[in-house]
Amino acid sequence: MDRLTAAELRTLFLFEKLDDAQLDWLAAHGHVETRAAGTPVITEGEPATCFFVLLGGTVALSRTIGGQRIEVSRSDLRGSYFGATQAYLELDQPTYQMTVESITATSMLQFDADEIGPMIRTWFPMAMHLLEGLFWGMRNTQATVGQHERLTALGALSAGLTHELNNPAAAAVRATAALRERVAGMRHKLALLAQGALDPATLPSLVKLQEKAVEQVAKAPKLSPLETSDAEDEVSDWLDDHGITGGWDVAPVLVAAGLDVEWLENSLRACPVAVTGSAVHWLRYTVETEMLMNEIEDATTRVSTLVGAAKQYSQMDRAPFQVVDVHELLDSTLVMFGGKLGGVRVVKDYDRTLPAIPAFAGELNQVWTNMVDNALSAMGGAGTLTVRTSRQDRHLVVEIGDTGPGIPAGVKDRIFEPFFTTKPVGEGTGLGLEISWRIVVNKHQGSIRVESEPGDTRFQVLLPLEVPAA
Repeated sequence: MDRLTAAELRTLFLFEKLDDAQLDWLAAHGHVETRAAGTPVITEGEPATCFFVLLGGTVALSRTIGGQRIEVSRSDLRGSYFGATQAYLELDQPTYQMTVESITATSMLQFDADEIGPMIRTWFPMAMHLLEGLFWGMRNTQATVGQHERLTALGALSAGLTHELNNPAAAAVRATAALRERVAGMRHKLALLAQGALDPATLPSLVKLQEKAVEQVAKAPKLSPLETSDAEDEVSDWLDDHGITGGWDVAPVLVAAGLDVEWLENSLRACPVAVTGSAVHWLRYTVETEMLMNEIEDATTRVSTLVGAAKQYSQMDRAPFQVVDVHELLDSTLVMFGGKLGGVRVVKDYDRTLPAIPAFAGELNQVWTNMVDNALSAMGGAGTLTVRTSRQDRHLVVEIGDTGPGIPAGVKDRIFEPFFTTKPVGEGTGLGLEISWRIVVNKHQGSIRVESEPGDTRFQVLLPLEVPAA
């Protein structure tokens, strides 16, 4: 069994400060293991029985997420360590937190976790108390703060989504109430027909007129306020000239449906003079009913679109790791911020030729959420938010920019540190960008860049177009 001498152990950065007695113990209890390229060293989830120190070669570290094994890092640094890295903690049934595989032929120094763990506690008793406090404190703090941040973000986004849903829902309710009145009016006209107030011989021409009016509603031009006012005056005057009462009330409905004076002249020419008034009011009910149904359709479609965007944002019915269109993820995130965009101008500059990429869609949405939220906070509710996509070599680039005051030079290098924040006390937790960094860099093998000056801050997220080879 190959072993290293105390002098050889001292060349490893992990052991260089130990005394001779400690090195002698390590030399006696550690032995050299070798692995061929492509063979596993440890497997995630198995009991953590060994502590390894890399002596030569390259290893890849991966984790299983959503049923997929994803490489999170690789190393060829002599002295890198992995395996039972928490052997010094008195944990119940510790397991390996990731899988490690030899990429090339490797040699490693191996220690039994049951032996090295107690020895580390013996050598460094005060350090062990500090490390245990740090380990459990950080774990509990991050779990609590992370949960609070997610709940806070969820609450803010839910409020925005509720606001967005309220508008089309209220529009649908109003249109439905108005539609009920118009249908009642149509029933009244039918009652007059049944009583003989209208000549049955005129009914075919009225039905034909009704169909022409419905077709015109779909083709109604968009008029400016001034054009609308002029058209309503012309129609109202035309109705008065033909002795039709209530022209001031009927004209706005006819103009909104695209029924101008020329259309009325041509279409009503076939109607007997005696029924022109009834025909116009029949047209009013017809086109108003059609427009109200269109309004209800638009409102319910908007609700359906918002629900679809919320599902896309949460990815609640999709696999965690999938091939996704980044533009759909960005759009769904912007929809969730609809209530906070207010006076912010949103510019979307998408390269639609970009392919779909393999990614954890729900977690990328968290990245966009953090960056958009920071941009909106920086701009204070007024400015321009730019969302741009492009291609750079073998990476897809997502750029989120704002016109806020920028990131100070002394702060720029610290923005990805855990718990670092520039927001006032009580606002935010400082985990947003740190979490974004871990999602992009560790889980997607991508990178994040920041360029900032007053009036132009841009975060660039680079994501591989293909899954990195293990």
